[in-house]
Amino acid sequence: MRNLSGEGGTVVAFRRKERTVPVNHELAPSPRVAAARRDQRSLMDTVYEAGTLPVAAGDRETKLLASRLLVYGFLTIDEVGEDGRTRSLRPSEAVRAGRERPWRLSRASRGVSLSVPIPAVDGFLFEMA
Repeated sequence: MRNLSGEGGTVVAFRRKERTVPVNHELAPSPRVAAARRDQRSLMDTVYEAGTLPVAAGDRETKLLASRLLVYGFLTIDEVGEDGRTRSLRPSEAVRAGRERPWRLSRASRGVSLSVPIPAVDGFLFEMA
């Protein structure tokens, strides 16, 4: 370390340590991660093409993939009751849902945009006294 004195006070410069192992940023994901991504993508593509997709009550694997896509905002999940009525599930409910009832997956109606509109003039945030 060395000290650099300037008008603003004392500045201490730190030296980065050299890496002993070269970092390869082009590594492919593990086969397990790649398969999970591929499965999520194929489920999303199937739902988007078909419009809706029924999921059996005991299909835990598909429910897990669908709940992830719900969290990301790509799908909506409706739980189908015994009488045929549907109830829309929130992401927290979908992640904890059991195998009691079947689901119906559909494309998210609100789209995947999570952007918040920004007003042209933000003067309304600060009122002058």
